[in-house]
Amino acid sequence: MRRMSMLSVLFLAGWFLTSPAAPSGEPTAILVAAAASLQYSYANALIPDFQKKYPWITVEGTYDSSGKLQAQIENGLAADVFMSAAMKQMNELVGKGFIDAGSVVELLENRIVLIRPAAAGTDIAGFADAVKAKVIALGDPKSVPAGQYAREVFTSLGLWDRIEAKASFGTNVTEVLNWVAEGSADLGVVYATDAAVTGKVAVIAEAPAGSLKARVIYPVGISRNGERKEAAKLFVDYLRSEEALAVFARYGFSPNRGD
Repeated sequence: MRRMSMLSVLFLAGWFLTSPAAPSGEPTAILVAAAASLQYSYANALIPDFQKKYPWITVEGTYDSSGKLQAQIENGLAADVFMSAAMKQMNELVGKGFIDAGSVVELLENRIVLIRPAAAGTDIAGFADAVKAKVIALGDPKSVPAGQYAREVFTSLGLWDRIEAKASFGTNVTEVLNWVAEGSADLGVVYATDAAVTGKVAVIAEAPAGSLKARVIYPVGISRNGERKEAAKLFVDYLRSEEALAVFARYGFSPNRGD
């Protein structure tokens, strides 16, 4: 019995020393590059919660359109973790060797919505009659996934040329949201999660069924050449936890459960 007790003690001691949740570790900092639509959930909840669990890890966030972040990573931004608002940017970084393919998780799903200023009335009922607006705020399709999705929706409706002529293109989805909120644009196309974080816009409609070829998926992955892979993995593992997914849900995201 005495021998078994000693083995048990050794086992438990080893578990605490190797457990990811163990309250110890060398101080380190990681840089997370995330789509602009993730800024509120990351900065207000997820990063603070993670740092309470792992106080020796400091998480710094940089937020912009996924396309701009992709370009920055390709040009030397030492991001340890990348989370995109579309698969396109993640797949390209994997293909170019910047992101570890085995680390990529297709984590979340979002929705594309048409919005208007909350204080302004409108007779526009959906994407199909958005051409009635004078100014439409969209993310620049060259680098902003929300803008690429918007172009796809309007193209499927046969309206892209007319919409493009009225469009004011933003550098990221937050800029689009702000333009509509302040009334400098009559309409805008953003993610449902963006529309939910402010009371200054109202959702008119979701993208029509069948207007997008694929679901709006947010993948997350770890740098292939980063020097802080263990800390980066802890952060990604945390994002996959039920606790973190519940936080994402509060901000309007849905966990990606597959087709």
